[in-house]
Amino acid sequence: MTEKQTWSQRFESALHPAIARFNASISFDIELIEYDITGSQAHAKMLAHTGIISHAEGEALFNGLEQVRQEYRQRQFQPGVDAEDVHFAVEKRLTEIVGDVGKKLHTARSRNDQVGTDTRLYLRDQIQQIRQQLRNFQTVLVDIAEKNVETLIPGYTHLQRAQPVSLAHHLLAYFHMAQRDWERLEDVYSRVNISPLGCGALAGTTFPIDRHYSANLLHFDHVYANSLDGVSDRDFVIEFLCAASIIMVHLSRLSEEIILWASEEFRFVTLKDSCATGSSIMPQKKNPDVPELVRGKTGRVFGHLQAMLVIMKGLPLAYNKDLQEDKEGIFDSVNTVKACLEAMTILLQEGLEFRHQRLATAVTEDFSNATDVADYLAARGVPFREAYNIVGKVVKTSIAAGKLLKDLQLQEWQQIHPAFASDIYEAITPRQVVAARNSYGGTGFEQVRQALVNARTQLSVK
Repeated sequence: MTEKQTWSQRFESALHPAIARFNASISFDIELIEYDITGSQAHAKMLAHTGIISHAEGEALFNGLEQVRQEYRQRQFQPGVDAEDVHFAVEKRLTEIVGDVGKKLHTARSRNDQVGTDTRLYLRDQIQQIRQQLRNFQTVLVDIAEKNVETLIPGYTHLQRAQPVSLAHHLLAYFHMAQRDWERLEDVYSRVNISPLGCGALAGTTFPIDRHYSANLLHFDHVYANSLDGVSDRDFVIEFLCAASIIMVHLSRLSEEIILWASEEFRFVTLKDSCATGSSIMPQKKNPDVPELVRGKTGRVFGHLQAMLVIMKGLPLAYNKDLQEDKEGIFDSVNTVKACLEAMTILLQEGLEFRHQRLATAVTEDFSNATDVADYLAARGVPFREAYNIVGKVVKTSIAAGKLLKDLQLQEWQQIHPAFASDIYEAITPRQVVAARNSYGGTGFEQVRQALVNARTQLSVK
């Protein structure tokens, strides 16, 4: 049987070893150790500030906790499963360092508000790191876009050729997705940055604590106004996992496009050796492992979001042990998002090249200029729906004849409708098709150049 834990005077025997292992969270919540120490230092200062303990005791606790931090960083302190969780591990080591005064640290505090504080401190840091990674990702997208304003690429709807667009315009779509991710995380941060410290187990405490004092020390914006809510709230975790899932959606969509673009069927990009792998049996292969892994890892983040929703949906107030299950999902989602953002940023910056000649050819080998023929007629007084039907018939007969619209003779155009003149050929060139779409937010070159200026302005916001 294992050694009795702190609460064990209530019990006649210790936990069964298998149950102790099952109950323990130290194997993963050790990730929170420095945040636990930081939160405990603020709590110790508050206890001294309010006179609950002496200033000398508060200083001893603070310094002892700092020693624990340094021992952990130097790998001199590595608690095992017998500690159960990171909170007991730190408190036990602290008491070994400073003596009985270490036992005063937990005055006016529960593990319930303690773990909530630690998790928020951790997630607060991680959100800021992910936001910076999003900025790096966006910067690379803009860098590439600035070099490809007049590079054309087929645009698709339903994965069918639709209309040619500026490659820069296409890349900026992902810039704006990432911008929403960046802003969304800022919004999530505002609800992460609320202190539950001092809520106790569920009902507050009889000690004259100052929750705002400790919250200020930890740079929280607010404190929970209801102790029950404070120890049981995991909305901020769900919100973060939702934001993380949306980031992964965006990365997965870009991954899917890169996978298609790198295929022999598309041949829009070439993967560089630094970001591709080969086949174990087919020597000619160059595989897009980075985007495939990003696409695959997206599901695990979705899974953590679903798991957290299921955990929370039936929990009565206040704290329940089920909430221990939030940690691994948070940690894994953070690590997954950060790894995928880093990998995709490197892939874009160093791992692929756009095949400009292939792209230039691709936008000339289809009927993606058909809408511009209809627009041509509409600009000359033909009702658009009528023009649409006319051009539909032209496309049908051209396909049957094995021709593209650019191959039609002027006489053929004028037989279709007398409004056609020799300028139809310029109107349906891919470059003009793109340049003409100069409405706000469109793919016209003027609009794209202004969009790039706006993007650089957005990147300057920290």
